[in-house]
Amino acid sequence: MTIYDELVARGLIAQVTDEQEIRNLINQGKATFYIGFDPTADSLHVGHFMALCLMKRLQMAGNRPVVLIGGGTGYVGDPSGRTDMRSMMTPETIQHNCDCFKKQMERFIEFGDGKAIMVNNADWLLKLNYVELLREVGACFSVNNMLRAECYKQRMEKGLSFLEFNYMIMQSYDFYHLFQHYGCNMQFGGDDQWSNMLGGTELIRKKLGKDAYAMTITLLLNSEGKKMGKTQSGAVWLDPNKTSPFEFYQYWRNVGDADVLKCIRMLTFLPLEQIDEMDTWKGEELNKAKEILAYELTSLVHGKEEAEKAQAAARALFGGQADTEHMPTTQLADADLTDGKIGLLDLMLKTGLVPSKREARQLIQQGGVMLNGEKVTDTALYLGEDLLREGVILKKGKKVYHKVIL
Repeated sequence: MTIYDELVARGLIAQVTDEQEIRNLINQGKATFYIGFDPTADSLHVGHFMALCLMKRLQMAGNRPVVLIGGGTGYVGDPSGRTDMRSMMTPETIQHNCDCFKKQMERFIEFGDGKAIMVNNADWLLKLNYVELLREVGACFSVNNMLRAECYKQRMEKGLSFLEFNYMIMQSYDFYHLFQHYGCNMQFGGDDQWSNMLGGTELIRKKLGKDAYAMTITLLLNSEGKKMGKTQSGAVWLDPNKTSPFEFYQYWRNVGDADVLKCIRMLTFLPLEQIDEMDTWKGEELNKAKEILAYELTSLVHGKEEAEKAQAAARALFGGQADTEHMPTTQLADADLTDGKIGLLDLMLKTGLVPSKREARQLIQQGGVMLNGEKVTDTALYLGEDLLREGVILKKGKKVYHKVIL
């Protein structure tokens, strides 16, 4: 099976502009391709995971990844998939987030001479002269076509700023610049990026001719990958200081039955033959599949040692054992107590299990909180110093555990 056929078999490819040419470039290891990441936070999250895994697969097949950090486009913000305008970030915040991204990506992608490269579009976008940009590329874009793009149509009723309206031109210019300066002949992105990506392809062809190699391909990153990045309690980060390896493991261990095989196929590097055998699994066998998914992805992000610790801790919890060594833990100080005790609502807020006391109160009233294996019904419950020094286990819902110790 060729690498392109494998991408198709894993359900990664949604649509392409020139399938045969793209197939040939990828299979021969001649693709220099880019994927962009806007630095909207100081950590990547699992919504970026599919893109990182794809870059790794293609690099292993001999192709060259170009990681584009959107230090320039980050000044504007992409309207795709949004109902309101993204808040502005300072240059210092953008640079800090870019630095954090690079450190995390090095776990997936091999950088160096002749290998992957990382570029920041701030290096060319911030130097552009507005009038020169209008003259150089403005005539290549049809306003009528831009207004028909889904990323803009969905914002027209609520209001689309001229700032955001320029995002397509900026992203298109990125591909144009990367093609000229780095030999980048292919771009990848989520299905919400399709219009922006086509804009880049058309810009290259109009400026440099129809024979210019400029290919686009989209992946199911929006509908399948980006939704993975959010849970009811917020984002699931790749930074272990924001989402612990145990929490990361538990996130994948708790995916729905209908999604587990899809995630294994898209995100792990297990052989397709082995995955195909799992297609017939049902019932308890699906729990085994979830363990495989959680272990493989935790190992990719945090290393095998952390994956083994997380798996052991999860099995201990679900098996009713007392080993909580690797469970997410909050350590309290004496200063966190008032008169030698702390209210359960305050404790749940401090652990990050809930964003507010109101939600903590609702969870307790709905029977969704357990303390040391016992369901809690009293929203005014206080925990004393002696109990806290022994350590307590909070359980939110069916699957979220947290240890607290003084």
